[in-house]
Formats: sequence, structure tokens, C-alpha cells
Amino acid sequence: MMSTVSTGEHPSVADRAARGRDARSGAPRSSQFALDLADDRDPIALLEKENATRLPELVPIRYGRMVRSPLAFFRGAASVMAHDLAAQPSSGLHAQLSGDAHLLNFGGFASPERNLVFDLNDFDETLAGPFEWDVKRLAASIEIAARERGFASQDRSTAVLAAVRAYRESMAGFAAMGDLDVWYAHLDAQTVTDKLRSAHDAKLAKSLGRSIVKAQSNDGRRALATLTHEVDGRSRFVSEPPLIVPLSELADDGAEAAIRSAYRSYRHSLAPDRRVLLERFAYGDVARKIVGVGSVGTRCWVLLMFGRDESDPLFLQMKEAEASVLEPLLGASALANHGQRIVNGQRLMQASSDIFLGWVRAKVDGALRDFYVRQLRDWKVSIDVDTILPAGLVYYGTACGWTLARAHARSGDRIAVASYLGASDKFDQAVAAFASAYADLNARDHAALRQAVTDGRIAAREDV
Repeated sequence: MMSTVSTGEHPSVADRAARGRDARSGAPRSSQFALDLADDRDPIALLEKENATRLPELVPIRYGRMVRSPLAFFRGAASVMAHDLAAQPSSGLHAQLSGDAHLLNFGGFASPERNLVFDLNDFDETLAGPFEWDVKRLAASIEIAARERGFASQDRSTAVLAAVRAYRESMAGFAAMGDLDVWYAHLDAQTVTDKLRSAHDAKLAKSLGRSIVKAQSNDGRRALATLTHEVDGRSRFVSEPPLIVPLSELADDGAEAAIRSAYRSYRHSLAPDRRVLLERFAYGDVARKIVGVGSVGTRCWVLLMFGRDESDPLFLQMKEAEASVLEPLLGASALANHGQRIVNGQRLMQASSDIFLGWVRAKVDGALRDFYVRQLRDWKVSIDVDTILPAGLVYYGTACGWTLARAHARSGDRIAVASYLGASDKFDQAVAAFASAYADLNARDHAALRQAVTDGRIAAREDV
């Protein structure tokens, strides 16, 4: 079971609050500003270590994406920050962590009821751990994004503090709510747009509004038009190497059989009603696809399925699931299958999850590997950090803070966490100071990667 703090015991509200206050003795709120670095810290070595199990021909693309900017580096360096966080004071109050809660891993997607909801949307690194690790990664990402936009120091600080304050105040609100009320709490994407407009970032609100309208058509039919073409009267994936490569073009005669076998096994991870629905769809085609920044080089397949006819498509993404970057620091997951670790963590943290979310272990490329499966492009929408204004970033950070608190409140002891945070801004100020210091460190790490690329020690392909 993926639950983080449940022991089968039911302490009183007073006891839970006392546990939170007691945690301050080991890690005072003001100590959360600390950034003590290990003597043997080597971010490039950590990144290189991750490549051992990745497809070597794709690794240069990962580095090419990371060298583009400090924020791009930050997105791909979750393992680096995890090691840095492990050296800092810990509250000892655990929740299910995203493990990579930067601001671009929040966004809109379709709920099973076909509403566009705002939530966390990346769980490759999910694991139980100190709640503040996610908060600090979110705060640092806001600081780094604000720097890339050229915001003044005061505007950057305001945005970071707003996000952390939203987390703290929302956690206090959730602590006062009943368990079912917390579980049902959610934020819809239209509310985010309306609030951005009221925050006087009309440009971003308009852009996000257009994105919402576009997202509602960003489904299987749109993917069919953009990712496939007709071959001998049948829809087949287009070939746009290295971004998307039909399996028929890869030199591996056994790959398609292995993936189709994995798909058949994956179906058993679904609830019976979802399995009945999925089995109405017939196999059409499969391709390898590159996704994200930090995930580049892991194996990711997209499957094209057809329901009633070829105008009724379903696209599934089968993505390789490796050990969380948090596991060397927090201990191995209780689940042997990393696909199941990701799925369980996602279901625990999200207000609503993809109906086809599942996992499988299969022999691919000569080894047993874990995968998780979800729909591809199901009303996905994300913020445009290249155009956001200071007021818009303040509200967007607030929405992210609320969402992260809700995710942690579902899995951790929200009463203890709220008690630890308290009513003052001590925690907010400490995390904001940490975020500023970490942005400086991240900029140095990014520069080190660029230098390694320039020196030829690391190969990077920057045109993808």
C-alpha cells in the first residue's frame, strides 16, 4: 500500500497537533532556509549516473534540452535537488511527494466526468517523504522562472511567498475539514483563468482561456490528425525521428510483439469496468516517442487503438518507470513495480485520475522493465511561463500552493503539518530565502553543464 503515514491508529486531533508542534524542535521553521551542501556534491555525475539505463542515442537530446536555460536544467535535474534536500533539516512529517513539484508540472487535464481540472500532472518520482521537499521544489521553480522573465527581486519574492503562504494557509483550512471533504476538494481550470483576470494579467488569462478551448479538442481525434497519416487505407504513426519513430522503423524485430504482450498484461491492472471499456478497442499501431526533459532516454511508447471505427481513436502512452530519484535518500518503495508506485502515488495525490491509468512489468530490450500507462493528450493544458506577468505568477503560484497542500492533505497528517507550519510567516520566509539561494546554485549547475558540453565532455543535441 502506498499510504505514507497511516498506521491503523487514530490519534486525537490534539495529539496530531502536538506532533506537529513537537517537530519544530528538530527542525525549526526558520531552519528551512538552510542550504548546506555535501562536500562531494557533483551534479553532473548524478545526471550521468541516470543515463546508465537509458537509450544512449537519446541521451544527447536530454542534455540538449537541459542546456537551453536554468529553468530547463532545473526541470531535468530532480535527482540533483533531491540529494541537496536530503542534506537539509527535516520536519519528519511525511506525505506522498510528487518528487518533482515544479510549476510546470501543474496544469489542466480532463477528469473522468469530462471537466477540465487543475492539478499536479507528473508523478515519475513520487514517494513518501518530508512534505517540505515538494514545497521547496515548487518555490525554487517559481524563483527561477521569475528570473528568466527578468522580474525584479521584489516581484520574485512576492510570487514565491504567495505560493508558500497559499500552501500553509490551505493546509490549515484542510486541517479543519472532514476527511471526505478533503478528498473531494478540487480546483477547476476555469477558476484559475478567472483569478488571473482579476489579478490584472489579462494577457495570460486570455492565453490560458484560448488554451482551455484548444485543450477541449486536444483529444484522440486531434492526435489522430497530427500524429498519424494514411498508409494503404489505414492510419499509421508519422515518422518524425527522433521525436516519434514508428516501431516498424526500429531495428528490433521482437519489439512489437513484446509491447503488444505488455499491453495485454497491463489491462489486468485496471478495474473490471475500465477493462471492459478498453477491450472494445482494437490495436492499430505503435511508435517510440520522446517526452519531457528529465525523462528523455527512458523508453516511451505510444499505442494507437480504435473503437467503433477509425474515427474513434484512443492513444495510450506506455512509459518506462524507473526507481524514484528519492529512493536512494528516503528508502525503497514498498512496491516492487515502479509503474504501480507511480500509479498509486498519482491516484493518492490527484483529485481525479485518468480512467486508463495502469501499470505492467514486461521484458523489453532484453530485460524486465516496469511501465505505467495513461492516455496521451487528454485535454492537456499548461501555463506559458514565457509571457506570464508578475501579478499572474503570484496567482498561478497561489493555485499551485493550494493544489500541493490538497495533495499532501490527502496522504499525510494534515493536522500535524498545519500545526508545524503555524499561523506566522516564519516558514514562508525561510522557504523563500531557500528558493533564492537554490536559484543561484541551479544557475551555477546549469553553467557547469553548458561548459561540459562546450568542452566536449558531454554530447548534447540542441535542435530537438
